[in-house]
Amino acid sequence: MKVLSHSVDVLAATSGGWRIWSLSDGHVDMEANLLRDADDNPFPATVTADDRVRLSVNCFLVTSPDGQSTLIDCGAGGSWEPTMGRLEKVMQQAGIDPASITTMAATHAHEDHVSGLLTPHGHALLPKLEAIVIGEDAVKGFLAKTHLAAFQPLLEPVRDGDRLESGLQVVALPGHAPGHVGYALKTGEDDFLFFGDVVHVPALQFADPTVSWGYDDDQPTARATRSKILEQAAQTGTWIAGAHLGRPGIGRVTRDGAYVYEPAA
Repeated sequence: MKVLSHSVDVLAATSGGWRIWSLSDGHVDMEANLLRDADDNPFPATVTADDRVRLSVNCFLVTSPDGQSTLIDCGAGGSWEPTMGRLEKVMQQAGIDPASITTMAATHAHEDHVSGLLTPHGHALLPKLEAIVIGEDAVKGFLAKTHLAAFQPLLEPVRDGDRLESGLQVVALPGHAPGHVGYALKTGEDDFLFFGDVVHVPALQFADPTVSWGYDDDQPTARATRSKILEQAAQTGTWIAGAHLGRPGIGRVTRDGAYVYEPAA
């Protein structure tokens, strides 16, 4: 992967004829006691309800050599904290025309991944959107979001192994939420995995993948998925891109006893 430009909010890169952007939707501060050990106790044990951890909120845009653009996750829009919902401005900063994006691929249906279909001002972020790809088990969660009712006809449920027209391949990543999936990309030069919420707090979960997150639906399964994905990435050199990895939100994994995250520079 060749990084073309890198700022606080935008990383732009190329690989094998593909263009890849990591785009910031902002950040959210959450209770640190959501971090859990293997017995579902707050981790570390000394953490209090007043302690906070800051989660980056990242979205990714990939454009294939033939010009098909797919946005992977779209942030929170105006549905949550005012520290999020920045994606529209960041796309402008990056020189990206929202009308050029016809597919949004969601990793799951949590607010900070799909509610950005509407900007904080209430208009559609992607005016030419034709399809919302989403894991079939995540559809129910999307349908429950009444503020996104206008987008329901665009839903296209997918399963593990399905391949999108753009070339992205669906990868089941169970444990965090119903229908949680990632999207794998092989450019001919590099392998990428856009993996949603496999990791929430990089500073702790790379060093110890058994540390889980209180919002993981099935914490044992989420731990197993995280360990599997980090090991595969360390062995293969796959670039990982995560919704809550610290900016720029994309990097590689090495292993020296513990896993180590090396952000793209």
